[in-house]
Amino acid sequence: MTTELVVSELVGNVVRHAAGPILLRLLRSRKLICEVTDGSSTMPRIRRAADTDEGGRGLQLVAALTDSWGARYTPSGKCIWTEQSITTEAF
Repeated sequence: MTTELVVSELVGNVVRHAAGPILLRLLRSRKLICEVTDGSSTMPRIRRAADTDEGGRGLQLVAALTDSWGARYTPSGKCIWTEQSITTEAF
């Protein structure tokens, strides 16, 4: 369920704030790596949402639920990535 929430937040941010095409990749090795690529060169940033704001907490959730996250430029835009630990109980 954690991965579903992370993917939902990252893809939702692209739909709201960036441009397509959107590419989602999940890579499993010692960690689960999630990459969401889009056509925008605007880098994401964590916002400090007020108590009354209805949005602006997505990247805070992503940062709290993953081991690490970041973004890098690509030739056609950017890629936002996360890493999550994989436990044997999950399988």
